[in-house]
Amino acid sequence: MPIWLGIDCGGTFLKAGLYDETGRLLGLARSGLPVLSDEPGWAERDMEALWQATCRVIADVLARSGVASATISGIGISAQGKGLFLLDREQRPLGRAMLSSDQRALDKVRAWQREGLPEKLYPRTLQTLWTGHPVSLLRWLKDERPAVYERIGSIMMAHDYLRFRLTGTLGAEITNISESNLYDMRAGRYDAALAGLCGIDEIMEALPSPVGSAEIVGGVTIQAAADTGLAVGTPVVGGLFDVVATSLAAGIGDERRLNAVLGTWSVATGVTDHVADGLSIPFVYGHHAEAGLYIVHDASPTSAANLEWLAAQFADRDYAAMDKAVAALPPAASDVIFLPFLYGSNAGLGMKAGFYGLQALHGRAHLLQAVYEGVVFSFLQHLDRLRQRFPDAETLRVTGGPARSEVWMQMLADTAGLPLELPAVEETGCLGAAMAAAVGTGTYRDFRAAMAAFEPPITRVEPVPSRFAPYARKRTAYRELIAALAGYEERLATLRSAPSQGTAP
Repeated sequence: MPIWLGIDCGGTFLKAGLYDETGRLLGLARSGLPVLSDEPGWAERDMEALWQATCRVIADVLARSGVASATISGIGISAQGKGLFLLDREQRPLGRAMLSSDQRALDKVRAWQREGLPEKLYPRTLQTLWTGHPVSLLRWLKDERPAVYERIGSIMMAHDYLRFRLTGTLGAEITNISESNLYDMRAGRYDAALAGLCGIDEIMEALPSPVGSAEIVGGVTIQAAADTGLAVGTPVVGGLFDVVATSLAAGIGDERRLNAVLGTWSVATGVTDHVADGLSIPFVYGHHAEAGLYIVHDASPTSAANLEWLAAQFADRDYAAMDKAVAALPPAASDVIFLPFLYGSNAGLGMKAGFYGLQALHGRAHLLQAVYEGVVFSFLQHLDRLRQRFPDAETLRVTGGPARSEVWMQMLADTAGLPLELPAVEETGCLGAAMAAAVGTGTYRDFRAAMAAFEPPITRVEPVPSRFAPYARKRTAYRELIAALAGYEERLATLRSAPSQGTAP
């Protein structure tokens, strides 16, 4: 019986899962991944530490499962998209990686927006332009760290780097690199003119050749085998942007069903076989793992990591107790509003997180409910947009940590007004990565066949109409608060940059 190893490198956790030909989980291991932030808005990861954590989690899943490494037929890797993982010209890590939640390029992106650069890029790239994109981070390096910029030998993203460490072979996996703003989506190739528009012409030679999600890129090297416990020569496929991996694990195959991914990021995704031109919204398209398909998504880092932060402040991670506290309150019980922008915003560049409406009568349960609501309201901005692209969508399949919370999922169903489907998959990124390995090593002819074989049990959550009105009123208040704060960060930046008058208050 073939066995596949799926590795998922997320924003806060690294996971490895072993699966058989029906998608049954044979073993799972997890490890926390620290996000390093030496400056406000920076989000970095030590690349060597990431590789060592990967070695440990692979060794751990082998030990936990009792699966012999020689029986593993192939390896796939799913990872958080965008960001920047750099090697120097000697193929050594060039400083720390910058993650997609990094905001150091905020001023540059604001300047590009004023200049109309996103509108120039979009017709060819089908991408928006924001701080965590490779082009934004590369331009920051060129302007602020020119000595580092000049040493760049290879430009990669997280799963490209881990695949390189396993195989010694460079490559840029297509579902991720196609969303770099350096790739012409319609022409299906890199375009030096795009780099030129961003003022980073020099980096084209540092872009590895694109590789397919299920393409066997190489085999586990002798050194990687010694580090991980894997067998030398085990095939490693290109892998997947985690949004694509999750959509595969969730069984998203046509325009009637959308996927909600709730983790560090809040992501709404759909799958289509064509680019819909002429729409007022510039939807983000990326290559799907399956030839001829696109993944369409709308996202921001405004999801469950906000609850993780609040739990850390309470020094209490009893999530069942949190659910119970929120469930004891009526829907939208208070006027307390939480803006879930601790790690980024979908309400304007630079907007920060915060509670509004607190009074002495409010307690911990009201704070928790406000966080649950804020994460849902933020996600609905993405879902509302995506439903304009997918008007025939009938259900929403939800994956990620919040899908384990019955209270949170009922809130989402009640605010979205859509039935939810919750796949019984413990780690969708790992399962999607294992699917890529299963297709690449020939067990399944394509990803549709793999999805059919790996299809999980589904739990359905129906919306409760009597709750629509209170959530609609509170969502309106949430939007009004955001509107009231519009431009605040820009005004504050102007105030900070103004010369001090030295007058008494």
